[in-house]
Amino acid sequence: MSKITTRMKRHVRHVLKDENPTVWVGKEGLTAQLVGELEKQLQGTKMVKVRILPAAMTAENTAQAIAAKAAEQTNSALVEVRGHVFILFRKRKTVEPETEQPKP
Repeated sequence: MSKITTRMKRHVRHVLKDENPTVWVGKEGLTAQLVGELEKQLQGTKMVKVRILPAAMTAENTAQAIAAKAAEQTNSALVEVRGHVFILFRKRKTVEPETEQPKP
């Protein structure tokens, strides 16, 4: 999981406070397709709001555990878990252009 400052957490919460969740965790939990969708949205918008459906919750699979696992698998920061909703944030991966080596 990546680190995030308190000030950045506050900013992300403010930006997403009126937004609806864009990803839902269903009864299968965190599947490969779900992690792929989280990766795609994090790459595009840097932050994603996720709702956990009640069918995904069990005694050992709490909202906090599911959110931590999602953050770990996507290498993102867990901003907040509130009820069945959590927010992930990750800085965009910068692609550095390859410098061409002069040919001898």
